Amino acid sequence: MENRSIRFSSILIAVYIIFCVPFATSQEVEDEHEFTYDVNSPNGPHHWGEIHPEWSMCNQGDLQSPIDLTHKRVQTTSHLGRLDRDYKPANSTLVNRGHDMMLRWIGGAGHMHINGTEYQLNQLHWHTPTEHTINGRRFNLELHLVHQSSDGKIAVVGIMYKLGRPDSLLSLMEPYFKALASTKDVEKSVGMIDPREIKVGSRKYYRYIGSLTTPPCTQNVTWTIVNKVRTVSRKQLYAIRDAVHDEAEANARPVQALNNRWLKLYRPDDQQNN
Repeated sequence: MENRSIRFSSILIAVYIIFCVPFATSQEVEDEHEFTYDVNSPNGPHHWGEIHPEWSMCNQGDLQSPIDLTHKRVQTTSHLGRLDRDYKPANSTLVNRGHDMMLRWIGGAGHMHINGTEYQLNQLHWHTPTEHTINGRRFNLELHLVHQSSDGKIAVVGIMYKLGRPDSLLSLMEPYFKALASTKDVEKSVGMIDPREIKVGSRKYYRYIGSLTTPPCTQNVTWTIVNKVRTVSRKQLYAIRDAVHDEAEANARPVQALNNRWLKLYRPDDQQNN
């Protein structure tokens, strides 16, 4: 009887390793203090792949993100389909990961579908300035909505912002940013946040296959970058950077080579002239 229990336990452990461990290795690191965005640092973006063996893709991968969304390489199409999102309110926690602020949903905040695959919305975070550029132009802020499928595939929706009117989500988050900035805490409960409050403002988007923009720089991430550049106030930008309190002015990875990848721009048939 005891041997059966041992064998059963071994089976459970094996099942856990097969089905659970790979998911964890594909995610962005939770503690970002081991690397920096300073290009002159030995731990800067050009050396991320040397810090840990499992981060080697940061230096060696040929599908890395971010990229320049250059119109010279864009293929316009109406066949990708509209963004199929089905989000809902969920409890959330704001986390200071070291170089950015991450809002993590607890218990499921809905999902999106891409090519028949369902991707669960897990978290969002902000980069200042933008990581992606459009025809070489960099904007002030980039929001990443990170999704994951049941088999571990990752899809990220990116929204870019330039200086202008305040953003509604950031207006909601400002008190929590200030609380983290004053207490130097790492994590703070935020309560119910509805991802449907995140305004997109356009049906047009860029699509390409890339990677996570932080270590371990996992590849084969499906990227969707909203075509419309939205607005954020200068006060909101300062609030985000103050909350991180890493004394850095930026947390944006340099643009990576597009190499031979395709880059598509979805434009609905009724917007061909827009």
